[in-house]
Amino acid sequence: MADSAPASDPNLEVLTSRQFTAWLHEQGLSLALTTYQSGKLFLLGLQANGRLSVFERTFNRCMGLCVHERSLWMSTLYQLWRMEDTLAEGERYGESDRCFVPRVAWTTGDLDVHDIAIDHLGRPVFVNTLFGCLASLDGSHSFVPVWKPPFISKLGAEDRCHLNGLAMENGRPRYCTSVSTSDVADGWRDQRRNGGVVIDVAENAIVGRGFSMPHSPRVYRDRVWLLDSGNGSFGYLDPRTGKFEIVAFCPGYARGLCFTGDFAVIGLSLPRDNKTFQGLALDDELTKRGAAARCGLLVIDLRTGDTVHWVRFDGIVQELYDVAILPGVRRPSALGFKTDEIRRVLSAGPPLALEN
Repeated sequence: MADSAPASDPNLEVLTSRQFTAWLHEQGLSLALTTYQSGKLFLLGLQANGRLSVFERTFNRCMGLCVHERSLWMSTLYQLWRMEDTLAEGERYGESDRCFVPRVAWTTGDLDVHDIAIDHLGRPVFVNTLFGCLASLDGSHSFVPVWKPPFISKLGAEDRCHLNGLAMENGRPRYCTSVSTSDVADGWRDQRRNGGVVIDVAENAIVGRGFSMPHSPRVYRDRVWLLDSGNGSFGYLDPRTGKFEIVAFCPGYARGLCFTGDFAVIGLSLPRDNKTFQGLALDDELTKRGAAARCGLLVIDLRTGDTVHWVRFDGIVQELYDVAILPGVRRPSALGFKTDEIRRVLSAGPPLALEN
């Protein structure tokens, strides 16, 4: 059986497995996810009656997400946003116990920013896919380079290898995923089936090869997890040997990965009807299993590899990019720019002392 929840758009239906809301309650969390094809930030939580709460805001081509303390970072078409929770401890905004307000936006230009993280110094580090590098901000430029893969000979706005994923370890960039090792403009499209690599940023070396359009590397419980998207696989890599251990099959194009306890939450997308997503092993595997690709979320038990809960989007939402956990939050919301609401939500920080 499945439960459904209404969304503000009548062309969207959100279905969940019967116990998904109970799992959210047991884990004490909510979820944030982005869908860049329809330009939505979704926040999934619980209503007072225990049913699913679906909150959405519109941002143009929103992709990478990062939760850092009480901040929510998000990349969009040409900006990097920092949204702050405006509520004091125990305060509520309507029925929400977390209300994210857009406070700061850096205009980066269209860098095709994918994954975002916050380093040990509190600085944003993001995957600049257009230039094939990791980057940060300095307030004066579109970006400042932090690192580039060893196979990229120069920085250029050419999307040579389609660098896309970033895993942090102890507050520092540690692993990246790339669709290819191409060093020519748009060369990654020729290596979609098996040209994907995992790169150790600290060692500046490739530690995993042969993936099909890999995404979302994460370090969790001393393992390097990732999504082998073009093959429909979720698993972990041993960077010493390059061996990839498959934990679960993903019935859709997988992007977006986060963890809580013994569980992984994975985003799924419907493959686009174009050459980029055609001819991948994922298609063959779905046919073999008698399944169709879906758009939504999977909750995987890391101990067994079983899908224990799921969320499914039907209608206008067909692609997800990222998913992030909001720990300790029951019903999140966010302010946007299309109503007067953002004019009326005000807060004051602690007073500053004037210097003599």
